[in-house]
Amino acid sequence: MQFLTFIGFTALVAIISYYKTRNTEESSSDGYFLGGRSLTAGVIAGSLLLTNLSTEQIVGLNGASYASGLSVMVWETLAAIAMVVTAMFLLPRYLKGGLTTVPGFLATRFDVTTKTLTSVLFLTGYVVVLLPVILYSGSLAISGMFDVPELLGVTHTKSIWICVWGIGIIGSIYAVFGGLKAVAVSDSINAIGLLIGGILIPIFGLMMIGDGSILDGLSTLTTENPDKFKSMGGPTDPVPFYTIFTGMMLVQLFYWGTNQQIIQRALGAKNLKEGQKGLLLASFIKILGPLIVVLPGIIAYHLFQGNLESADSAYPMLVKKVLPGAWVGFFAAVLFGAILSSFNSVLNSSVTLFGIDVYKEHINKNANEKMIVKYGKIFGVILAIASMFIAPLIANAGSLFDYLQEINGIYSIPILTIIVVGYLTKRVPAIAAKIGLVSGCLLYIISQFFMKDYFINKALETAKATGVTDEAALSLVEVQAYPHFLDVMAILFILNVVIMLIIGKIKPREEPFVQQYTKQVDIKPWKYINHAGIVICIIVIGVYVYFA
Repeated sequence: MQFLTFIGFTALVAIISYYKTRNTEESSSDGYFLGGRSLTAGVIAGSLLLTNLSTEQIVGLNGASYASGLSVMVWETLAAIAMVVTAMFLLPRYLKGGLTTVPGFLATRFDVTTKTLTSVLFLTGYVVVLLPVILYSGSLAISGMFDVPELLGVTHTKSIWICVWGIGIIGSIYAVFGGLKAVAVSDSINAIGLLIGGILIPIFGLMMIGDGSILDGLSTLTTENPDKFKSMGGPTDPVPFYTIFTGMMLVQLFYWGTNQQIIQRALGAKNLKEGQKGLLLASFIKILGPLIVVLPGIIAYHLFQGNLESADSAYPMLVKKVLPGAWVGFFAAVLFGAILSSFNSVLNSSVTLFGIDVYKEHINKNANEKMIVKYGKIFGVILAIASMFIAPLIANAGSLFDYLQEINGIYSIPILTIIVVGYLTKRVPAIAAKIGLVSGCLLYIISQFFMKDYFINKALETAKATGVTDEAALSLVEVQAYPHFLDVMAILFILNVVIMLIIGKIKPREEPFVQQYTKQVDIKPWKYINHAGIVICIIVIGVYVYFA
């Protein structure tokens, strides 16, 4: 019964996506890569949320809240403010320039080499890191939920291979052959299911704690676990509170404002008004995100008395314990949709970056629209197959997800730097952007993968030599020995900006940069954009003050 429910809901999403997109012209770049620039606010919001929300985040953040409490909600709540900034500042400029890719702006502002370097950085991050991890983490969830090894009579390793290829093939069909509109429509349907299913987990959990009463369950949870309900993280928590004012906001701005995989949804808006409404609707729902990705972890901590072997097992164990059997198939289908969404969104963005910024620019300058889309699809198929082969091989990578947050800093801060400087200045030259990209990447790699280990090992040796043996004390020594990676990001962002501005003073552009309006879409802003943005920011601040 559970498997039939799963198949039924998954098939329904595919049929609706096909019906909604069958008339979209996909032989052109705009049609295939941007859904014909026809996306409305609801579709944009749903696609943004589900592209962001996948098994890695649901399982990972709930695991973090199981261990550290409410302070990890910063990954969700601060995103709302970053989305407001994107809607008010970046999106009007993107749509004014008629962009298909974010690096496309860099070609007009700086030069083609800067654009190509940025596209290659994006593609490297997607191919080496994101696609295999999404496939592997999703396969673990699906294999565990349906007990695939027992169902098919295979080993655990074989079940992972089967699930990886199943998710990969279905995701590829959506992304490579359906274009952005098919991805966005399927996302918006799955987003509704994920919100319903995701909210049901803490509801059933609170009812279990409160003997059938949600309010009693919440009262018991907050009374018996007061330390878990503090919004401000301490120095040994995954996200110390002060990092909100250093690198955390920069990471959020990169992710929601410049990351091709995310912002491509807003670039496909039918006009600026719909794009802004879509971003703000998503940002408002994002404030409610902790109900799905933080609260269940705290509920699991209470129900299992903190005795689970692994924090990352908190969410799967909670789902197994509180969800009625009849709901398992539906929730698995929704989770499957979330996995697919992240996979096909990254894949579609990779196809877009390759087709527009690499194939058209460097391989075949005379390629027409159909040729760009055709070879973009071929690249997407090759990429998908490669990621399906790589994904099962990362099974022994250990604490991969913690490591990945640091890995992404290699390219995220340099890219954000050159885009911000590009829009806020008029005479900083192309050479400054290239130096900014290279220096940003190199300095971050030196800091996090060479200097960090040296200083931490030195501090631990000194502490142990003076007789410190307590594990908690040693953990504090380790934390204090080197800046948090978010602090490193903030330092390098400021350093990169200064370097670019100095170069701009020494060797400015001959002509000041002036952005041209391409008239691809109407760029009249939504009249309530400022009011809605202020309300969302006040709500976020209010949440922090309340739980402080």
